[in-house]
Amino acid sequence: MSVGSIAMGGALGALLRVYISHWLIKVTSVGFPWGTFGVNMLGCLLIGACWAHFQDVARSELWVLFIMMGFLGAFTTFSTFGLEMLRLWQTQQVLVAILYLLSSNILGLMAVGLGYWARQLF
Repeated sequence: MSVGSIAMGGALGALLRVYISHWLIKVTSVGFPWGTFGVNMLGCLLIGACWAHFQDVARSELWVLFIMMGFLGAFTTFSTFGLEMLRLWQTQQVLVAILYLLSSNILGLMAVGLGYWARQLF
């Protein structure tokens, strides 16, 4: 079942994200968000490797859903963003990639600020 595969992968990805993030915070210096940064970079490395692997071998759709959508989706959504950027670049959709990069970062930060501001009002 695809929903079950995604859910199980997601549960494991979320738990591992918390564990690794807390561990990185404990073993690194203060001042830089090493926990989030480390998890995001590891997630990007893993999703790139998985994407390349799944393109080269026969695979079960359930494993793809478990790993890519479930585990890595819950581990870090930044890895999905990185993969989407790579795919846009590989298909020569450079303008779309640049627009996606800029709009995701700028509008994402604005949305965080708006959410914070709205919560302060209400």
